[in-house]
Amino acid sequence: MGLPILTTTSRARTRRHQAARHGHGSVSSHGLHPTSHHYSPAAASMAAMAAAATLTAATSSLLSFDKIIAKEIPSSIVYEDEKVLAFRDINPQAPVHVLVIPKVRDGLTGLDKAEPRHAEILGQLLYAAKVVAEKEGLANGYRVVINNGAEGCQSVYHLHVHVLGGRQMKWPPG
Repeated sequence: MGLPILTTTSRARTRRHQAARHGHGSVSSHGLHPTSHHYSPAAASMAAMAAAATLTAATSSLLSFDKIIAKEIPSSIVYEDEKVLAFRDINPQAPVHVLVIPKVRDGLTGLDKAEPRHAEILGQLLYAAKVVAEKEGLANGYRVVINNGAEGCQSVYHLHVHVLGGRQMKWPPG
């Protein structure tokens, strides 16, 4: 599977433990705040994940995709061409969970950073998602997801497309 990568969930768990150990209460998307009577474990967990995702922009997760592209970190590659790379997610959320990434980031740390000059690579990412779905035998359907920003639970700030399938998806998704 390759080297372990610290996930958003484990970062959030670490922040919660640090907050509790230092008497700061629960973690919100705005930082630490005292525990109130309106505390919800699910809301605190999502807020902690969002806060952790925001912190990720300047951490090693950004470099993880670069290392996968350079073949310095082993990955299970599903598809590759001159512009994109698709590989299996190390924490799959469906029987088929593949990430499709541009080989050159070119400022695309998230979809919100897209500019007109990125139109071609954005199209290539979606076309590659379709090719991956075909290769993975997802003729009955699949989901394509792009998480963007802290509230979208983006955990790696290198634009990437999730291709999820192999089971019945539910709606609404989040």
